[in-house]
Amino acid sequence: DSKKLIERARLMSPALKFHSDGEPQYMLKMVTNQRLTKEDYEKDVRHFELEDPSSAISYQVGDALEILPSQNPSAVNAFIERCNLDPDSYITIRAKGGDEVSNGSLLNGSMGRIKLSTFVALTMDVASGSPRRYFFEIMSHFATAEHEKERLQYFASPEGRDDLYQYNQKESRTVLEVLEDFPSVHMPFEWLVQLTPPLKKRAFSISSSPLVHPNQIHLTVSIVSWLTPFKRTRQGLCSTWLAGLSPNEENLIPCWVHKGSLPPPKPSIPLLLIGPGTGCAPFRAFVEERAAQSARESTAPILFFFGCRNEDNDFLYKDFWLKHAQDKGVLSLKEGGGFFVAFSRDQPQKVYVQHKIKEQSARVWNMLCSGAAIYVAGSSTKMPADVTAALEEVVRQKGGEAASGWLRKLERAGKFNIETWS
Repeated sequence: DSKKLIERARLMSPALKFHSDGEPQYMLKMVTNQRLTKEDYEKDVRHFELEDPSSAISYQVGDALEILPSQNPSAVNAFIERCNLDPDSYITIRAKGGDEVSNGSLLNGSMGRIKLSTFVALTMDVASGSPRRYFFEIMSHFATAEHEKERLQYFASPEGRDDLYQYNQKESRTVLEVLEDFPSVHMPFEWLVQLTPPLKKRAFSISSSPLVHPNQIHLTVSIVSWLTPFKRTRQGLCSTWLAGLSPNEENLIPCWVHKGSLPPPKPSIPLLLIGPGTGCAPFRAFVEERAAQSARESTAPILFFFGCRNEDNDFLYKDFWLKHAQDKGVLSLKEGGGFFVAFSRDQPQKVYVQHKIKEQSARVWNMLCSGAAIYVAGSSTKMPADVTAALEEVVRQKGGEAASGWLRKLERAGKFNIETWS
C-alpha cells in the first residue's frame, strides 16, 4: 500500500529523523487544475481541487495542507546512474553501531528492506534542494582527480565560503548538478543517504470550507520559478509538479492536514480580513464557510481587503468575491460587510491594502467596535507590518489615545491573527 511505503521509507531515512509524520492521512486526486492569472501574465497562480473519492476529509477553515511532492523520475534515475547504484537492489538502513534507525516494530522480516530507487524517490531531494558545505567537504575525500579535490577543499574552507555561496546557494545548485560537475567523485551510498537534503513536505493554506466541500480540499498556489544570477531557470519542486498534473489522471497526492495559524472564527464574530495575492486563500475558505452558515443561522458580516497588481491580470477569484459582495452576501455593504481591492499597478502611484484600510477607516473602526476579529495573510515580508501600522492609525484617529493598546489586547485575546509565508 503506497501510504505504508511512504511511511516506511521516511522512517528509515536518517536525514528525516525529526520530520516523520507517519503515513499520509490522505491520498488525494487532482480533479481541477485551473489557472487564475491571465494566460500571458508572468505570474502563474493556480486553483487546485484535490479530492478523496471514497470519504470525507477531516479539516477546518484556517488549516494547512502538507503535500509530499513527487520528484521527476528521470532526475531520480540520473542520480542513481551517476552514483553507480543498482536501482533494483534492496537496502536496509541502520544507524552506526547496530540498531535500525526506525522503530523496531516495523522491521520484522521484509519490512526492514526497501528498494533503492523507491527510497531515493521518497526521501532524498536530488534535483531541487542545494547541498550544505559539509557535502563538499566529504566529496573532497572521494575525489580522485586532483583539480576536483582542490576545488572541493577550497569550497569547504573558510576562504572559499563566498565562492561556494555564489556557486551553490545563489545558483540553487542541486545535488545531482554538483555530482555531475565533479565526475571523479564516487561517494558511497552511506554518505549520500546522510548528506543529500531530505525531501520535505510543502505546506499550503486551504482555500475551501468543509461545509461546502466535505470530500475536497482546494488550494491557491503560486507556481514558483525564478532566474539565478547566471540566468538559469529554476522551478519550485512541489508547485511545478502540481501544475503538471492533469485532472483525474491516475496520480495520488500524499497529504497531511495540519492546524493552521488562523483559528476558525465563530459565525457570530464579525471579521476583518486582509489578504493580498495568494494571501486570499484562507479567506476564500472563511467566506465560503460563512456563506454556508448564513443559510442556516444569523452570521456576522465580513470586511475583506484584497490586493493584486492589475484588475486584468491577477485579480484572483474575482467572480467569487463579487458574488458574495452583492445583494445580501456575507461581503455585502447591505449586511454590514464590504469588499475592497487595491490594484497596485493600475495607476501611476502604487496603491496597497494598507492604503485601502485607511481610506475605509470609518468601516474598519465600526467593525472593530462591534467586536471583530482581525486576520492577515500573505507572502510579503513588509505587508503585515504595514497593515498593522495602518490599523493602529485608524484606531488612533477614531478612538484617540484611550484606544492605543487596542490591537495588543486583541492579540492577547487571540483575535488578531497573522499568517505569512516566504
